[in-house]
Order: sequence, then structure tokens, then C-alpha cells
Amino acid sequence: MTDAPAELLRLASADNFRDVAGDGHGHPTRDGGNVRRGVYFRSNELQLTHEDAESLAGLGITHIHDLRGQMEVDAHPDVAVPGATWHHVEVTGIPTEMVSGLADAAAAERVMREVYDAFVRSPQARESYRRLLTDLATEPLPQLFHCTAGKDRTGWAAVLLLEIAGVERETIVADYLLTNEVSSATRAKYLALIGEHLGADKVAVYEPTMVVEESFLQAAYDAVDELYGSIDGYLRDGLGLDDETIGALRARLVG
Repeated sequence: MTDAPAELLRLASADNFRDVAGDGHGHPTRDGGNVRRGVYFRSNELQLTHEDAESLAGLGITHIHDLRGQMEVDAHPDVAVPGATWHHVEVTGIPTEMVSGLADAAAAERVMREVYDAFVRSPQARESYRRLLTDLATEPLPQLFHCTAGKDRTGWAAVLLLEIAGVERETIVADYLLTNEVSSATRAKYLALIGEHLGADKVAVYEPTMVVEESFLQAAYDAVDELYGSIDGYLRDGLGLDDETIGALRARLVG
């Protein structure tokens, strides 16, 4: 781990890999501190070249938490990272049956908001995020978590860590939206495949499922407010995290 500013590691084979803390000195917190760099990393699926796997090993990553479903894991198993233990902590992503018959972009956006709403309402999702955050609080550092695109399931996990660290909501949203910038090449590749196999008219229909939008994240925040009153209530009552676990995460993030 390091508190010193350093150039962010970029992976050629995982373009949405990044430090949860952001760049420079790390995202500022409300109490005048900064989120510590080199503690938690996030990514899209780890279809890594040998060189990129060695780069992650060089960071000293001890645990990799895979949030994908079993079918996703079976189709594209993670490349092993030397020194890291792999954990499967499944969170339901975008259901195939919900996107296979999309009529237009507005329908795709509705599906995405439903996915984020389910991150909060689904008992299975809450249990998985409880397990993830507990491991992030207790297992040796640094650690990495990821899903397929590294934007939705992974994005919500990163949001929760930054909330625990005391980062302003505006900064959290900006960090969440950064996916659209850093993974533009991957998105372009998949949209090209959609155009090739489903027709050019389907590209605009499916594009909302391949980006992040503030309204998607807001759907999760709205569910938190409705069911638990606040992020703190969601962490404690929704995920069942105790003071010790939340405090350990905060200490790791800003200690």
C-alpha cells in the first residue's frame, strides 16, 4: 500500500481496472483527509495477458473477489494472479431474459434502473455485499473485486467503500461515471459485435446496458433511502455489518 501519489497502473487486457481511491493523493474526504491508494482495486473481468497478471502480482494483491454469476465465470474464468486467492461472491447482474427482447433504449434504461434497485432490495445481493465488505475489512490487503464489465455490481461496491470513507456524493458519482471514459474501447468492440450480429439499428437499443448513467446509481440510492433511510442504515440493517466491520473498513480506507 502507498499513500504517495503515483501514476495509475493501466492494464491492456482489463481497461476498467483502477484504484478505488482514485488518482493523485486519493479522493478527498469530508473531514479533510484522503482515501488511501493501493488498498482496494476494482476491475472488469480478468482476462489477463501474462504481463498484466504479473503487474497485479506486483501490486501484492492477496484476494480477488469475483462478483459474476456462475455462467459468466465458466465462460470466461479469471486468469490466475500469482499470490492472490480467488473468491466467488455472486451478485446477479443484468438478467439475459430482460435484455434479449429490448424494444428501445428507454426500455434498456428501465432495466438498468431495476438492476440497481435489486442490488439493495434483493436478499441474495445483500448477503453477497455483506460477505464482500466483511472480507474487505478483515482479509490481508491489498484486495481486488470485479464483475464482467466492472461497472454495475463492481460500481455499487466501490460506491459503498467511498461512502464509508466519507467522500462527498458528487465525487462518488464522478468516480462511478469514469467507467464510460476508461472502458470506451471495450464498449465500442461489443457494440460493433451487436451491429454485426443483430443489425445496426440495435446498437442504440443496447448501448444503455454497456454504460453507466447517474440515474442508474440514483435508483440504488433511492431504494436505500426508502428501505433504510440512509447508507448507514443500509450497511447496518440491510447488510448486517456491525460497528467493528464498518470501522475497520474506514480505518483501512482513510487511516
